[in-house]
Amino acid sequence: MDSQNDQSPQQGSVDAPAQPVPTHTLGLTSAFTDPLWRISVCLSPVEIDLLRTEPLRRLHFVAHGGASTISTLQSYSRLEHTLGVLSLVAHFHPEDELLRIAALLHDIGHLPLSHTFEGVSGLDHHTIGLELLRAEPIQSVLEKHRVRTGAVVAALGGQPASPLTGRTGSLSLDHLDSYVRSGRAAGRLAIDPAVMLDRLDLKDSAVSTDPETAAALVDLVCAEARLHTSWDNVGPVSVVRRLARQLLDSSPLTPAQLARMTDSQLWSAFDSCDVTRAESAMVRYELHRLQVTAQPAPGDGPGWDFTLRKIYSSAPLVEGQRVEVAAPELAAELAALGSLSTDFRVRWS
Repeated sequence: MDSQNDQSPQQGSVDAPAQPVPTHTLGLTSAFTDPLWRISVCLSPVEIDLLRTEPLRRLHFVAHGGASTISTLQSYSRLEHTLGVLSLVAHFHPEDELLRIAALLHDIGHLPLSHTFEGVSGLDHHTIGLELLRAEPIQSVLEKHRVRTGAVVAALGGQPASPLTGRTGSLSLDHLDSYVRSGRAAGRLAIDPAVMLDRLDLKDSAVSTDPETAAALVDLVCAEARLHTSWDNVGPVSVVRRLARQLLDSSPLTPAQLARMTDSQLWSAFDSCDVTRAESAMVRYELHRLQVTAQPAPGDGPGWDFTLRKIYSSAPLVEGQRVEVAAPELAAELAALGSLSTDFRVRWS
């Protein structure tokens, strides 16, 4: 016997009109609420069209945390971060169409696993992003909505300085979202982001806040630096960078092709190559065998050397003043990050 939910309409009855199924999928709906900041954003037509393009959709399949997603729980995507930055820009500058578009497009050049391969074979996500801006399909979307590509390029390049990119040493909206989102994933977020947001302002294109919130943000900045210089990041990143070089040297794959892969496509490429297959499996399933030492002596045993390219240490303004002036104790915490080791020796046990 058919159940109630499986009954066919009776003969002669009039079928009810089909009803649309609710969705919150970006590109299908004109609004979304960022789950971290809990900012509701009404998307403009150009933003909806951009979110339907391949360069933006691809970011949903690129891990923001890079190769450290192998060893940590930072599994959120580069698109999630992008939308967080858009929501912050929309919160502080809701009518600034150009800045909102720049926020959406600021990371489209990222390589698979985000920063992990930066510099390999000269690859640079900023350069790639600018090339994508001037190519299809992004260029056609901008032209359709009468947005000048050059104006977006200027906004992404920080000319003039904007809260998206910030000034050197000052906390931008881009880095603010990164630190807070990473802090949530790691369980070290001491302030509810929505509460924090009420305490934030923009001053001279930089994030400004009260002393208490500034201290909480500096804690997040320092924790992120310690994560980047830890086994959790150095171990997997150093291995995957090696695998990328080996893949490029031993297969027809070009650097440009590697740069446009998603994370899953990259792992498939590693698994399909005789040279990289075994170590690719090891770094995913036998990560406990990696050993990392800091500040190795030249030729210090088996393994390979790895050097971090950069440690981020941008700081918020404190009630509109630079942290060195308004909160020297916080400036000292940030300065101490300079003592963290950036040179390592990595090997398999």
